Amino acid sequence: MSPVQTVLVYLVVAAVGTVIVWKGSGWIETSSERLSVYYELPPIVQGAVVVAVGSSFPELSTAVLSTVLHGEFELGVAAIVGSALFNVLMIPALSGLSTDGSMASNRDLVYKEALFYLLAIAELLIVFSFAAIYFPVETSTQAIAGLFTRPLAGVLLAAYGLYVFVQYQDTMDYEADAATEHINLLREWGRLAGALLAVLIGVEGLVRAAVQFGNVFGTPSFLWGITVVAAGTSVPDAFVSIREARAGNPITSIANVLGSNVFDLLVCIPAGVLVAGAVPINYSVGAPMMAVLTLATLAVFLMMRTQMVLSRAESWALIGLYLAFVAWITVETFGMVNLVPSLPPPPGAP
Repeated sequence: MSPVQTVLVYLVVAAVGTVIVWKGSGWIETSSERLSVYYELPPIVQGAVVVAVGSSFPELSTAVLSTVLHGEFELGVAAIVGSALFNVLMIPALSGLSTDGSMASNRDLVYKEALFYLLAIAELLIVFSFAAIYFPVETSTQAIAGLFTRPLAGVLLAAYGLYVFVQYQDTMDYEADAATEHINLLREWGRLAGALLAVLIGVEGLVRAAVQFGNVFGTPSFLWGITVVAAGTSVPDAFVSIREARAGNPITSIANVLGSNVFDLLVCIPAGVLVAGAVPINYSVGAPMMAVLTLATLAVFLMMRTQMVLSRAESWALIGLYLAFVAWITVETFGMVNLVPSLPPPPGAP
């Protein structure tokens, strides 16, 4: 096929993959919510753990499939970082704009969920640092690189275990009043399994499209992972949060975003390492990306903290921040600016 035909074909593949991910994630959401009601979990735990893990399955699939099938661990990490940025900036903004008024927050959401997410970013940066310090990898450039090993991945998984334990404490004094007789437990678990399989198929289409776009345009997979794949895998989180916001559940809406991002960083990224055994990471790119995530999270934290609401003006400001990030990462990757010297430029660029 000619380059134009290849691009058109994989644009269709990416679009179909996104639709499959969206539909499969909708089934995951439905089953997760019903299972949460059946097991009598409080709303914030539903949003931050159960629904968040379900809606983050596309990111988990991306990390594993890009590493195992395509040898593109960097693409998987880029997709997760891009998804985390989309989640924390775009989804609260779109959720807020989808309602008649402002998005309400509370102290538990701001001081527990947002701060734990900041801790997750710090933990991932520390693990990247340990990889560069204790398992250095020589590069052909001046970039700092290290080997991300299974024991280091275990550190992140242990941190997520602590997060789940903290959330579990919220279930101790919670008393559910919803009826559960109408919930068919076996059917819901079966629906969940089928939905996970559908998401795997959709994500594989997105990853293949990203790899092909990189080959055709002569660009690194990093760029396509952090934009196209990230946006495609974030669709489920967006629909979940917007639906919850319009249903009058703003706390569950934002808790889903923060819980999804914690899962992305502490589970999805190490998942690819556990499968592959050990993978090299570019610390010179990873550290600046963690800085961007931190700044984005602080922006959301401060906006939610002001009068415990996210106003419409603040929602538009978050959208502006995300668009500015996409513009920056694009010109950075093509070598038009050089704020991150080790960010992979297009092949053949000086």
